[in-house]
Amino acid sequence: MLRSISIQNYALINKLEIEFSNGFSVITGETGSGKSILLGALSLVLGQRAEGNVLKDDSKKCIIECAFAISKYKLHTFFEENGLDYESETVIRREVLPSGKSRAFVNDSPVSLKILKELGFRLLDIHSQNQNLILGSFEYQLGIVDTYAGNGVLLRAYQEEYKEFKETGRRLMQQKELAEKEKADLDYYQFQLLQLVEAELVDGEQEQMESELETLNHAEEIKSHLFKAHGILSEGENAVINQLKEVRNALAHIQGVYPEAESLYRRLESTYIEVQDISQEIDRCNDSVELDPTRIDFLNQHLDAIYSLQQKHRVDTVEDLIRIREELNEKVSAIESSDDAIMALKEELEAQRDKLQQISDKLSNERKKVVPSIEKTIINQLILLGIPNANFKVQIETIDDFQHFGKDNIRFLFSANKNARLEEVQSVASGGEISRLMLSIKYLVSSSTALPSIVFDEIDTGVSGEIADKMGAMMNQMSENIQVISITHLPQIAGRGKYHYKVYKTDDEHETYSNIILLNKQNRLEELAKMLSGSDLTKAALENAKVLLNS
Repeated sequence: MLRSISIQNYALINKLEIEFSNGFSVITGETGSGKSILLGALSLVLGQRAEGNVLKDDSKKCIIECAFAISKYKLHTFFEENGLDYESETVIRREVLPSGKSRAFVNDSPVSLKILKELGFRLLDIHSQNQNLILGSFEYQLGIVDTYAGNGVLLRAYQEEYKEFKETGRRLMQQKELAEKEKADLDYYQFQLLQLVEAELVDGEQEQMESELETLNHAEEIKSHLFKAHGILSEGENAVINQLKEVRNALAHIQGVYPEAESLYRRLESTYIEVQDISQEIDRCNDSVELDPTRIDFLNQHLDAIYSLQQKHRVDTVEDLIRIREELNEKVSAIESSDDAIMALKEELEAQRDKLQQISDKLSNERKKVVPSIEKTIINQLILLGIPNANFKVQIETIDDFQHFGKDNIRFLFSANKNARLEEVQSVASGGEISRLMLSIKYLVSSSTALPSIVFDEIDTGVSGEIADKMGAMMNQMSENIQVISITHLPQIAGRGKYHYKVYKTDDEHETYSNIILLNKQNRLEELAKMLSGSDLTKAALENAKVLLNS
């Protein structure tokens, strides 16, 4: 329930604070007095975008603040999901800065306009004349039926399942397109993979084979020099080992008489042993080096294959080729198994379709169950509102494809005249009939919705007299379930309100201001009299005003 509204520096409003109560409140005022400004401020705080320059004083920010009593409306989950502090009396604030930017707050926590709109939708229904135009929309008509049927939880379950169903369908289509594209490249990928597999690549082998090939290509030269080196060290009388042996023996003879010879002997003995070992190693190396043309051919072919693959794939190492081989292997495996992936997605989609069909059928049944009650209630209310031959029908047609709201197409059909053909409401209803039909619909759902408050902005357009009085009575009856605020220009409706507010303009030597006050009994009597007869307060007008209030 709307508790209060505070407005600063908005349009013609300098500063305004007003409190509201439950039940039926009416707001009146002369044309141009600022009723639309008040409604605009209220819409702004509920998430509508600020259009144009709304600042009265361009150097200051605009602040609009509304307090709502929300304890009865089960909004704890909404606050938790959006990280907001829940307060039984929640304050929403909207600020518009001189720069044109705006900020929104719920209980002093900053929020986005999206969250503000979602919360505002749960707190207040502002029905303006523009909303009459949406009466003919499929979504609005379906929303009325679902609200009356209490399908909120069921519809949300359907829409969550529908979202998953659409996502699975998108993934299936994407998988099919990908499979079709990749299957066209499969032969090419398999050819590339086969080349890499046949190369029998081993990490680090390239360097080893290049070194071995270098040795084999110079085997004859290597053996010749190794043979020569071994001969110098070990063969013939002048072999280095023999000469070292003689030097060692010479030093051995003088160790007893020449102490320095002992150290030289030990050093030479070590050299002699090392040279012997080197000679033996050279001989072994000579034996290990072989002239092997077959091995040379093998190495050349294998390295040529590696070089060719490196050039083809624009890489420098065998490690890179192995990585590409693994990637191609995964890609080929994925393409070859794409049929399995498609089949799995098809099965998932069918399971979701079955589940969606079950919820959709239940949703349709719930809608069809309430149709007779909706039709009867609307017709009865239209008759009370002065359309004695009114006929109203909710037509539900089940379609083949799933939609966001199920598989039902809904149309509201209406006729105002006896034996007239039923047609869609937007085609046959006049302005006054649309107003009465909309009020009847709001009356219908007021007992079913969890909406705390509703604001009617001149829903009485096109009606007067007795019909206006009945519309006022209907709004008064609605206010037993929800808070109702009606902006009206008709005294018959204004007289039905429990509380009566007046919007007015005042001027000083510099500016014009809009303001609003809650009328006391005498002021209210005078306001109704003026609405009946104009600015002159005649005795007859006052008497008529008393009758309206007493009724």
